Amino acid sequence: MSVAPSDPPEGPFARLSARTRDAWRVVRERGPTAAQFWFIALLMGIASGYAAVGFMTAIRALQTLLYGTEDPRLLHSFAATLPWWWVLALPAIGGLVVGLILDRFTPDGRVRSVADVIEAAALREGRVERKAGVASALSSLITLSSGGSSGREGPVVHITGMIAGWVSNRINADGITGRELLGCAVAAGVAASFNAPIAGALFAMEVVNRHFSVHAFAPITISAVAGAVISRSHFGDVTEFALGEGRVLAFYVELPAFLLLGLLCGIVAVVLMRAVFFCDDIGTAVQGRTGLPRWARPAVAGLLLGAIAIAFPHIIGVGYETTSAALSGGIGLREAMVFAAVKVAAVAITVGGRMGGGVFSPALMVGALTGLAFGILATGLFPEVSGSETLYALAGMGAVAAAVLGAPISTTLIVFELTGDWQTGLAVMVAVSMATAVGSRLMGGSFFDRQLFRRGQQIGAGPQAYIPATIRVTSHMKALSHPRAPSRERIDAAMAEGRWIESDASFATALPVLRESAAEFVPVVRIEDDVPRAVAVLLAVDAFRAFNRALAARAAEEHA
Repeated sequence: MSVAPSDPPEGPFARLSARTRDAWRVVRERGPTAAQFWFIALLMGIASGYAAVGFMTAIRALQTLLYGTEDPRLLHSFAATLPWWWVLALPAIGGLVVGLILDRFTPDGRVRSVADVIEAAALREGRVERKAGVASALSSLITLSSGGSSGREGPVVHITGMIAGWVSNRINADGITGRELLGCAVAAGVAASFNAPIAGALFAMEVVNRHFSVHAFAPITISAVAGAVISRSHFGDVTEFALGEGRVLAFYVELPAFLLLGLLCGIVAVVLMRAVFFCDDIGTAVQGRTGLPRWARPAVAGLLLGAIAIAFPHIIGVGYETTSAALSGGIGLREAMVFAAVKVAAVAITVGGRMGGGVFSPALMVGALTGLAFGILATGLFPEVSGSETLYALAGMGAVAAAVLGAPISTTLIVFELTGDWQTGLAVMVAVSMATAVGSRLMGGSFFDRQLFRRGQQIGAGPQAYIPATIRVTSHMKALSHPRAPSRERIDAAMAEGRWIESDASFATALPVLRESAAEFVPVVRIEDDVPRAVAVLLAVDAFRAFNRALAARAAEEHA
């Protein structure tokens, strides 16, 4: 019995639904066209903008609930009026909750942030892990709302990265498309966080994707603008900080002072970064020696923060109130120096204690305080050739943040867009360039580069260092029976010398073995009963050809 063909769908909605399904199938099978990708970038910007706005709104709401203040921007002033026991206990309680969340939903008890997004762009085709990421976002929300001394931008970057990874999986995006979608999401998130669309676009390319591609510039910019529009529709078109008056260079002879400020800020940035890693190492050592459960580590860090906050409530949260006071000249020399030192300690305890949050906002605060202290001294010693000390605070804010992030271009623009002041660019650029050079020289890269290096990732060294980790040996090995495979005697001789790699290895393991031995091949083995047994070989010519192709493809992507 023959079956009659099904009738085509009738009605405009049925036809539209059918065409949408067909278009989605084509996108999944062949990838999006340029026009489709730009439309996806717009939707990505809207979604990421709302994610950033939602995260910031949630922080404000939870801070209001926990601290009882109606204006979270004046959080530390209000916290100074609270009972000391509540200021002490609240960060500890928040740390305990964070520890329980991370212990349950992450394999290592570590909060995910910007470094993990950079790693995803370099090694995982733009895919950001979601389960640990959701736990990290919730942990950062609790940390920032309960008194943790960190920033909100790192969590926002990771949240938007998860959105990009989900979309990439839905459309079966390849590595290039996945990285561009990740850049779009990050650009929108940063733009929404700071009301800074220009800086958001450049941050995504400079820090996350680590190259400036003409091909990716348009969609990333579209997403950044969309994120900024979402932010402005909810919070208004206002700058984050209000500055004092008189921010002009008295004379160009004052510029060397900003070089000195940049040198100082670079050193301060290094102190901040090293303090974080020192506290992380101390926390790990204490855990190992005392048997402290990893879920208790953030609680101990929170208790230490609460003890500091009793005397210095300005460390609570992102610190925008203190930063604004520094930029307007409302803090004296002694207070600026003390507040900067205490903030560095608080950030180190928060991040090293595995509580959550990012480092950008704290770097802005430390930089503004450092710049203000330097400016007070400089204008006091040389009043006849000096402008306002608040100009030094502005330049210091950008300089420390740029050295920490390793992002002089986007950080300079973020400072301008945060403050609305484009007239003092020369002084800011001089300080930022010097601080970035000093920080990179002393740390070997940015804070994120150093984080990844401590995990064994060489992403800061460039594609030639990290691309081998993305190529699997199984994709290029030859069976022992292959005509080009060496004889069994040669394979046995290589294994007797201990020259072999396991089948689940990547080129990060294989290439050093081939280079050091100058051999034509390396046996690929499986471990059976603790005995390596050869199952294939990786030929040197195949390995280096594949590596060169991968490098060429990445270079083509960067220069598209």
